[in-house]
Parts: sequence; structure tokens; C-alpha cells
Amino acid sequence: MTPAVVATRALGIATLTLDAPATRNALSAHLVRDLADALTDCGKDPAVRAVVLTHTGNTFCAGADLKQPPDPAAFVGLLRQLLELPKPVVARVTGHVRAGGLGLLGACDLAIGGPGASFAFTEVRIGVAPAVISMPLLPRLAPRAAARHYLTGARFDAVEAARTGLLTEAAEDVDAALEPVLDGLRRAAPGALAETKRLLTAKVLEIFDRDTTELTALSARLFASAEAREGMTAFLERRDPAWTL
Repeated sequence: MTPAVVATRALGIATLTLDAPATRNALSAHLVRDLADALTDCGKDPAVRAVVLTHTGNTFCAGADLKQPPDPAAFVGLLRQLLELPKPVVARVTGHVRAGGLGLLGACDLAIGGPGASFAFTEVRIGVAPAVISMPLLPRLAPRAAARHYLTGARFDAVEAARTGLLTEAAEDVDAALEPVLDGLRRAAPGALAETKRLLTAKVLEIFDRDTTELTALSARLFASAEAREGMTAFLERRDPAWTL
């Protein structure tokens, strides 16, 4: 099977590129497994100071792969792995991010998006809710912004994403904006980086400990519902679901 994640290393930075363009880097069982394996390798490599998570094509991640979805526990495990990795993870976003793909951004320590990036919590439009991804996202998002974007599913740009806390920065040139960030990480002591990240992620991991079982069950119940069946069928058939007014 062709790898869904391509890993390269240079000057202490491991770049993990989501590379499944045929599915717009959707969260399939294959992609989730490959990304988890690549992160494990980064965690074991003392030469890696930080990780950049990026993508090929015009889509960072289209959300869950509705045809080949990952096991829910595997996806939760991937989000937790991003948070627990003893190296900072920086998302480089120059394309579209939808639904579950936003969970990846929430689990990254830093995220920079460009003018070609767009974002949407599309779950409500296919009959489900952003349940599991709320664990890394709600601690970052401004509450009123979260309510607006969760409830409407409307698309928004990188400037709005940065204003609301989803992104660290919206930049005209993402790579130029990344340069001082990566330079700062290269200058930081590895042990100090790991402990500082632990401070930053401790509260989010407490949420995972408390809410994973409940939110995974909620997600499973919603995906098995009649509304979700109609919503996903409508999505695949490129039509409006029956409830659209």
C-alpha cells in the first residue's frame, strides 16, 4: 500500500506530509496508522527537535474518510499522541481543512495558515457533531467563535481562524512565517522543550482522561443515526440532505 504520509528530516526538523491526494488527505484507517507510526519514529529520534505537519495538494485534511474510516480509538489515540509527543508539532496549512482535520490542528502546538487555507466544522451538515475533536479544540477556541462555527458549519478563512485561536498566525507567506518559529525551536534545549510542552498540554490531556469514553460513545451514536445516514448519503451524492430548508 502506498504510504499516506511522507517523512523527511533536515536541520533537526522532521516534516510529515499528508500525501493521499485522491481522498484529499481524509482521515482513513490507513492515513491515521501511517501518521501515528511516523510520529512514533519522530519521538524516538534524538536528532528531531520539532515536527512540521503539512500536506500535498490544496487540502490539508478533508475530515473523516466516510468510505474507510479509522477505528474511533485509533483516531483518539492519534490526537493524544500529538499532544504527548515530547517534541513540538507545528502545522503548516496552505489548503482546506474540514471537520476531523481541525482536530489535528487543535492537537498541534502551533499552527500557521496561508491565504489559500479555509476551515469549516461541517459535522452538523452531515448529521453528526464535532464530538471527539472538541477535546483539543475547545480549550483553544474563543467560546463565541466556537459556537458560531460549530453550529453553522460555515467556511471561514485563516484570518478568522487566527482571531479565534484555531491558528497561531495567518500569514501571506506561510514558509516565511515558519522560519523564525523553527529557528526558535532549534535554539531551545530539547529537555526544556519537552517539559514546557508538558506544561502547555497538561489541562487538555486531563480533558482526554475525563471525556474520551463519553465523547467517543456520542460520536458512535450520531454516526449510526438516521440523520447521519441521510447526511452522508447526500454528501456522497452531491446533493442537499432532506432537512435543508
